[in-house]
Amino acid sequence: MTDRRVSPLRNFANFIRAERGRLTRQWIDAVAIDADLVEADKLTYQQLADHLPEILDQLCMALDAEDLERAETSIERDAKKHGNVRWQQGYRIEELVRELDLFQQVLVEALEEFVERDRTCTRRHESRARHLLAEAFSVVRYASIKEVVGERDRKIDEYTSRLERANNELTLKQRLVGDLYDSRMQITRSVAHDLRNFLNAFSVALQLIERAPSQADAALTLANRQAADMKQLVDQMVEYSVVLGDTATLVFEDVDLRELFDELIASTQPSIDAKGLALRSEFDAALPVVTSNRLKLKQIAVNLLSNAIKYTKSGQVEFRFAMHGTEHWTIRVSDTGVGIAPADAERVFDEFERAADEEIPGAGLGLAIVKELCRVLDGQIEFASREGVGTTFEIRFPLHVQ
Repeated sequence: MTDRRVSPLRNFANFIRAERGRLTRQWIDAVAIDADLVEADKLTYQQLADHLPEILDQLCMALDAEDLERAETSIERDAKKHGNVRWQQGYRIEELVRELDLFQQVLVEALEEFVERDRTCTRRHESRARHLLAEAFSVVRYASIKEVVGERDRKIDEYTSRLERANNELTLKQRLVGDLYDSRMQITRSVAHDLRNFLNAFSVALQLIERAPSQADAALTLANRQAADMKQLVDQMVEYSVVLGDTATLVFEDVDLRELFDELIASTQPSIDAKGLALRSEFDAALPVVTSNRLKLKQIAVNLLSNAIKYTKSGQVEFRFAMHGTEHWTIRVSDTGVGIAPADAERVFDEFERAADEEIPGAGLGLAIVKELCRVLDGQIEFASREGVGTTFEIRFPLHVQ
């Protein structure tokens, strides 16, 4: 005949199922009076219970089978969830361990109560049940703590990454502040130098008029030339400050390049003629109407042409608008001027940099203005230069700036 008696461990599992509500309340009462569980005081009953009912169910399955392996995977999964929730609720690891110890203690007391009731539960059965409880809670503690530590490490990594980004941003800002300070000091030195030269020239002119009235015309010519140079310096500084400070939304429009090209030729010709230079111009008939900002394109071309004329004592200046592939077009300005020394090539677009001698008037801002305007119009600048031979600047723009 088959023995149909139910195992005492299964009876104990059924006892836990039947008394789960009472055992949970008993555990919560123990948690509430424990002075070491600070965070638990902030939680509701439901928040405290969390995944413990699920862990109890899996524990009962292990008691049913008298084998922890049957339920170990599920117990570990629910323990991880419990550890994650406790981490989100602000528990420290020692608090997590303490509340699990209290829960195990409640179940051990429940086992003692069950043993007194069930006369079929021998010492061997009780020992086996205690061993299963200890093993199960060992898995719960390990999985919960591992999850908390993992979450803490992820949070530390996140904070570390954010701190590194903040440090990098701070370093960059400090470098920018340093660069800005150096730039402002350079402005001060450059402007002071040019103003001193202008004032010296005015002083010489006034002394010449005072000492030799017959040379007043020559003195006035000198003073007028210095005044014109000073105006050019101030105008360029104003233009650069406007370009840098322009926060308005960039407006794109249809630009007729032929019309713009002819306007630039007409405005440049007097300066070319005044220096006895030749102007060679070329417009690619294949160029369509483009989408860009007409005023900024004009500023770029004017600054390139002005630089070319300024640094060319004899010879010619070449000016060209042309297609470049199927999606781009170019502005090209070449001259037969003084050229740029290799040592100056990397600094040619910096503020207040002059690639020629100091006798040539100007603030050294023309190419800095070009660089900033090209940035907002998606222009790519290339240049080639040979000292004493000349310089070529070519800027490639998209046909339609987005």
